[in-house]
Amino acid sequence: MTWFYRLDVIDGPLPYTVWGLTIVGVVALLIRRPTPAWLWRVVIAIAVGAGAGLATIGISNATDAFGVQLPDACWYWVPAGFAGALFGVASLWERGIWRKAVAVLVVILSLISTTFGVNAAFGIDTTVGAMFGVSTQDDIHHLPKPAPSPTQTASGPLYQTWNPPADMPKTSIVAQLGGDKKIPSTAGFVPRNAAIYLPPAAQVENAPRLPLVVMMMGYPGAPDPSFIASALDALAAKNRGLAPIVIVADQLGNEKQDPVCVDSAKYGGVSTYVNTDIPAYATKHLNVLLDHKYWTIMGYSNGGACAFTFATHHPELWGNLVAISPDEYPGAEWRSEAIKTLFGGDTAAFDANRPAAGIAAHPGAFAGHLAVFTVGEKDPGFLPGVQKNSELAQAAGFATTFYVVPGADHVVSALTGGIPYAMELLYKHLGLSAP
Repeated sequence: MTWFYRLDVIDGPLPYTVWGLTIVGVVALLIRRPTPAWLWRVVIAIAVGAGAGLATIGISNATDAFGVQLPDACWYWVPAGFAGALFGVASLWERGIWRKAVAVLVVILSLISTTFGVNAAFGIDTTVGAMFGVSTQDDIHHLPKPAPSPTQTASGPLYQTWNPPADMPKTSIVAQLGGDKKIPSTAGFVPRNAAIYLPPAAQVENAPRLPLVVMMMGYPGAPDPSFIASALDALAAKNRGLAPIVIVADQLGNEKQDPVCVDSAKYGGVSTYVNTDIPAYATKHLNVLLDHKYWTIMGYSNGGACAFTFATHHPELWGNLVAISPDEYPGAEWRSEAIKTLFGGDTAAFDANRPAAGIAAHPGAFAGHLAVFTVGEKDPGFLPGVQKNSELAQAAGFATTFYVVPGADHVVSALTGGIPYAMELLYKHLGLSAP
């Protein structure tokens, strides 16, 4: 089944085939001698379906049902899909077994077409596996052994001192940390397997120690390395194969729960996993620089809220922060229920997990720490909170950049616009490219 889970549901043949078959089915049902009763039935079904679809999008956006404004493409995908499905239902009253069979197929295909269309509008789940929360990455079989001592020395940053060998691979390795390479979780949290990104410079004999980035994706979501891998591949190609080693970690456990980045009786030690277990694993098994000023905690949306929280509560661990369209703080979207479910109704304990509390507990600890916040221009639900967080970080002493991604919303455009921008700044800060 691996081949099936790897099918592209954005630009591959699968969605286009489904969309094409849906159109063929609708056209087949329309080819008949029209009668007044049939015409009325068709017009009413299409009108009701389209109206219901428009109402669904409007109500979802008005009530913030999904936590974000739905992408503009949903305004035609959902009405069209609902209209097609109701047209299929209305056609079940047609005579002839073949027409009834086609009508059933049109209902099913319309709903699948809508799912593919809406998924493409979000643009984050790029494969069948991603849509179902199944990793399509192969397990990594070999991790390069750490160098005996750090490479970054007084002789200069890596962009000045690194000379790649002639046999350096042209491409990165993107794989899953599964099997005996799985990162142990020691405090009861059950994460999905993390993914790892190893740039070309990490794959050669006598490789330099490299900076470490730990990234977390959003809710709902999975530890998908594709977006950061794409951005780093482009930069590595321009910088002699240099890039950070990246762990894309799971801070959720599954795509249906939000542990709000904290250790809890309900979900186990999420914070312990990210701030203790992953650093211990990276130090022991990965060829990373050991000075924590080269370590970056990073996240998108829900993961961005965790990243800012962890950066402020553990300044000795995370020297830098990248937050792509983050929630203002963990649990912001379901505050009352989170306080009740995860903190036993203790509002003070909930607030103690916010970034502001971490800053208050570590005055003066953030000098020299880079913080990059990005958010989409067309993301009104998140933009004010991200700007507020940027100002909070700046006041705390972070070297802060706040970037509004032109034309971007909260989904794929936020990632494809925010990550490359942030990585350019991080490269300069970490000595991977000239300042």
